[in-house]
Amino acid sequence: METSGQIKVLMIDDDELIARSTSDYFNILGVKTAYVTSYDAAVDFLDRHEVSLLLLDINLGDRSGFELCRMIREKYDMPIFFISARTSDDDVLIALNIGGDDYVKKPYTLNVLLAKVKAVLDRYEKARQAARSAASGIAEEKTDADAVNGKIIIREDLYLDKAMHKLVDHGKQEELRAMEYKLLLYLLENAGRVVTRDELLDNVWCDENTCDGTITVHVRHVREKIEADPKNPGIIKTAYGVGYVVEKSALWSGAGK
Repeated sequence: METSGQIKVLMIDDDELIARSTSDYFNILGVKTAYVTSYDAAVDFLDRHEVSLLLLDINLGDRSGFELCRMIREKYDMPIFFISARTSDDDVLIALNIGGDDYVKKPYTLNVLLAKVKAVLDRYEKARQAARSAASGIAEEKTDADAVNGKIIIREDLYLDKAMHKLVDHGKQEELRAMEYKLLLYLLENAGRVVTRDELLDNVWCDENTCDGTITVHVRHVREKIEADPKNPGIIKTAYGVGYVVEKSALWSGAGK
C-alpha cells in the first residue's frame, strides 16, 4: 500500500485482509495509517517515510517479525506493538525482550487497539515537541523544586523528566520505551505503598489481555536502567506474590512529591 504525507501508524502483517481492514478503520477515525504485507516492503517503506508507531505481526511469510524488530531497533526509535495469534508466554517474552513495547493478541477489538495506539501516539508527540523546544534553546530553569517543573528525582544524579519522557543520568538523557516510562512513572508517583500486579494491569496497560510475564519483563528492563545492581534492586522492590513497591526512603531526600 502506497500513501503520501506523514504516517502515524504502519501495520506490517502478511494477512492483507486484516492489515487493510485495520488500516481502513484507523484512517476513518483520523489516525493516518498505512500497511505492508512483507518484511522487504516494510524495510522499503521505513526508508522512505517517517512513521510514529508500528503494528508488527510475528509471522511474515518466510521471514520473522522478531527479525524485523531487531533490525528496526538498530535504526529507528518508535513504539512497536506486536500483533499476533501466537499466545505462548515464550513468544510474548521474546517480543518484549527484543524491543517490543506491547503485545496484542489476535483476534483483537479494533476500537480497543485504536485507543491504545492513540494514547501512545499522544505521549510520543508530546515528547517530540518537548525535544524540539529543548533543541531550539528553550531550556527549563533548574530550581530546588524540580518536581514542580516536571521532574521526579530518583537519586541526586538520576531523575525522570516527565516532559521529555526520559531518564536523565549524570546529565545524559536515556530513552524509555512507552510502557517503560508509564510503568516507572506510576511506581514513582505511588512510592511508599505496594502496587499490585492487577493495579498495574488496570492503570498502566489498561488491557485485560496483557499477560503477567509482560509486567515482569518491563520491570526488569526498568531496573536495568535505574538500579545500581538490577539483580539486587534497591529502588523497585518486589513484594512477593503481590506486586512491587518503591520505598520513599530509597529515593533521594530532595525528591518532594
